[in-house]
Amino acid sequence: MKKIIVLLLFPILLSAQGDVITKEKTDWITNYDQAIKLAKKEKKNILMFFTGSDWCPPCIALKRDFLETTAFDVYANEYILLYIDIPRNKDLLTADQLKSNKELAAKYNKRGSVPMLKVVNKEGNELGEMSGYSMNGEIKYHTKFLEKYKK
Repeated sequence: MKKIIVLLLFPILLSAQGDVITKEKTDWITNYDQAIKLAKKEKKNILMFFTGSDWCPPCIALKRDFLETTAFDVYANEYILLYIDIPRNKDLLTADQLKSNKELAAKYNKRGSVPMLKVVNKEGNELGEMSGYSMNGEIKYHTKFLEKYKK
């Protein structure tokens, strides 16, 4: 009897699992030169996300509450996405990637603010930036910022 119940419930459980998945992972580029090339080719601005992925609670919350949701998909398609992480655990990145990220932070994030969203054009010229995240789920300011610079 138990086997019959399991067999009857199995298809239901499988179909329910599909409803849980709301979004595929958005691909962020980690190479600045590649981002510039794509921005020129696709005639888009670059959205840089400066983060401390393993130590910054507002960074983690912004990523979870907005950047990894379906609400962000509209904007993800309008920009070339560049992920710039400066983790405390240096084993999370290669030495070359960490060096590159620190160079980008020195150029585009002189104050060291995280989380920070910065928009640059296809030539790498800064257009605007937004620092911080309130962790109250207030993403309306972020969407308003992204609306301003999308192509």
